Amino acid sequence: MTDPYSNRNLTAFFDERDDAQEAVEKLRALGISEASIRITGGDEYATAREDDKGFWESIADFFFPDEDRATYAEGLRRGGYLVTVSGVAAGLYDQAAEILDEEGSIDLDERAGSWRSEGWAGTSDTAASGSSYSAGAGATRTGSATDEEDVIPVVEEQFRVGKRDVNLGRVRVRSYVVEEPVSEQVNLREDRVEVERRPVDRALSGGERLFTDRTIEAEEHVEEAVVSKEARVTEEIALRRKTDERTETISDTVRRTEVEVEDDRSEDRPSETTRRTR
Repeated sequence: MTDPYSNRNLTAFFDERDDAQEAVEKLRALGISEASIRITGGDEYATAREDDKGFWESIADFFFPDEDRATYAEGLRRGGYLVTVSGVAAGLYDQAAEILDEEGSIDLDERAGSWRSEGWAGTSDTAASGSSYSAGAGATRTGSATDEEDVIPVVEEQFRVGKRDVNLGRVRVRSYVVEEPVSEQVNLREDRVEVERRPVDRALSGGERLFTDRTIEAEEHVEEAVVSKEARVTEEIALRRKTDERTETISDTVRRTEVEVEDDRSEDRPSETTRRTR
């Protein structure tokens, strides 16, 4: 089975050489060989006349759509730059077209309308014939297979909401011992014994017992502070992990591809298919 995307070609037009060169560099980075890429334009073509046969022969091998050939040629004569990519592989075709569109390629229809408002006729009898179709703002895609198709994938995004665990931080409780000085006042009592000798001179009374052995005594007492300590629990700190569930509404947007098909072909259309997206 023949690959419908085999032997495809891309053409894009730029006003500035820097934009064209940037597109070429990205095409090379994409994996397209340097031999497949060509930049044309500048002063050499800007001096050409519309009826210059040599000018038309120099661009005869470009992959222009029939209706765009004169427009491309006019752009070259006005100092623009043309980037052509031949034999683009199927896997790189769409990416290469996007690179040409994103790097500043111009819209030929819009540009041709501007030139016509300035007096440009828009056609040339010298333009060569060929078959191709264009796609994108300034890129033209062509193919050589007899039966060809260009596929636009219809894409729709699916909206799914999942869950993941997020660590919000840690709570840590650590206990340690702190010593601090304390003081308290207490009243202490002391009992002291003093010996006192008093001189006296008096007569004996009849009831006193004299000349017998006698002993008297008294004890001294003193109070001293006694310290005792008792450990008491004054507070408890606990870590408790509580699990709650909540319902949260997640809103977003999803994209999908809408396809519009316009078929304005006439009954006497040629066998080759020409399609423009802009």
